[in-house]
Amino acid sequence: MPRCTAYPRSPFILPFLLVFSVLLNGCAVGPDFTKPESPKVASYGPNGMPSATNGTQSDFGGIQRFQPDGDVPASWWTLFQSAELTHLITRAVQANPTLDAARASLHSAEETAAASRGAFFPSIDGSATTTRSQTTTAANPYSIYNASVSVGYAPDIFGGTRREVEASHAQAEAASFELEAAYLTLTSNVVATAIQEASLREQLAATKDIVEIQKKQLDIMKTQLDAGAIARPAYLQQQTAVANSEATIPPLENALAQTGHLMSTLLGSYPNERAPATFSLASFKLPEALPVTLPSNLVEQRPDIRAARANLQAANAQIGIATAAMMPQFPLSASYGVSARQLSDMFSPGTALWGLAAGITQPLFHGGELLHKKRAVVANFDKSAATYRGTVLTAFKEVADVLSTLQSDANALNAQVSAERSAGEALDLVTKQYNAGAVSYVELLNAQSAYQQAKLGLIKAKASRLSDTAALFQALGGGWWNRSEDIKSIQK
Repeated sequence: MPRCTAYPRSPFILPFLLVFSVLLNGCAVGPDFTKPESPKVASYGPNGMPSATNGTQSDFGGIQRFQPDGDVPASWWTLFQSAELTHLITRAVQANPTLDAARASLHSAEETAAASRGAFFPSIDGSATTTRSQTTTAANPYSIYNASVSVGYAPDIFGGTRREVEASHAQAEAASFELEAAYLTLTSNVVATAIQEASLREQLAATKDIVEIQKKQLDIMKTQLDAGAIARPAYLQQQTAVANSEATIPPLENALAQTGHLMSTLLGSYPNERAPATFSLASFKLPEALPVTLPSNLVEQRPDIRAARANLQAANAQIGIATAAMMPQFPLSASYGVSARQLSDMFSPGTALWGLAAGITQPLFHGGELLHKKRAVVANFDKSAATYRGTVLTAFKEVADVLSTLQSDANALNAQVSAERSAGEALDLVTKQYNAGAVSYVELLNAQSAYQQAKLGLIKAKASRLSDTAALFQALGGGWWNRSEDIKSIQK
């Protein structure tokens, strides 16, 4: 039903209101926007809300406990207890061009919304002209001076203007949450990039350590070869193993360099301007208390959902705008001015001119244009509604995925810790046995390969626990609602 504005009764202004309540404040045509209901789901997965992950005796092997209905802190990255990380995020927020663009988009949308409110007021314009002319009946050319003020107003009888203002404000709200989404994406990317840098740096160091071990074994085998204790094929196989391990170093170095370039870009710097911090896994602590927003609250806290909802409201208001365009319009205008042949006579008696005008315009035939435009905005509303539902479903999926991944990460780390310890002990034992001639070279080569894979796997498993923990905070909305400043004022 259309929404009408009610006015208080007063014996002094009742006649005035009887006229202007119709002319100026008619009913707003089109459907009123109703906020979609929150999904009625109790948990993110089919098995309910998890309580905790497993743990192991290792770095980053602590038990992570999920806190139902917990609240994500605004500066969630501080839970990793890295002062360098916090410094980089502060710098990125101040200088990242994507965030600057989102700020500018919000400012533009807010100014557009403010401008739309001007349609509620009459427009007042002043003009002054001087005309120099001559007619066939006049002996000499003469001048006419005119000065006037005109007032124009279009009563918002059917609420088209109000729907336009509603749409503009909804678009500004969408822009504010798009800014918030950009802020969350930026901070999450800085955290993920720092963790990736630490992981790659340690993978590179571990690979170099493995190469050194293999080279030492190669030196031993060279001595054995010279003494005739081993066959040349065994020595060549070890030489090949060293070369293969060394071949994995350049890709790691390249990935580390590209990660550094990405971090510079996130900080609003050029690639040659390196980030001031160098990260290792030891730079971070694993957060062990993880707040998990209730599913019913997620739709209020995910900025992408809030932006989609605001866009849905704007699309809804467009239906009212299209409907009002099919209704009669009642333009009102008035003017007052003076006209004289001498500038000194401009305000003399008899020079005043005034006029009042009122009209009605009713679209009669536009070749179906207005009808099809209305149908188009209705279809666009349906599209926005589907986009909103899809955004909500994706958000729930992302949270469910991360919760499942965190449990998997804990189990994977436990397995990698055991594998790395076993592989290290096996390599030490097989190396001693090989040097003593008790085992074949193939067994040594297998032990070296197993240890290399286990050590790199352990590093990756540690990094995964860190990065997926950051992904949980991102999936839950990033805690923007706990910042002291308004979401629209993320300043440099």
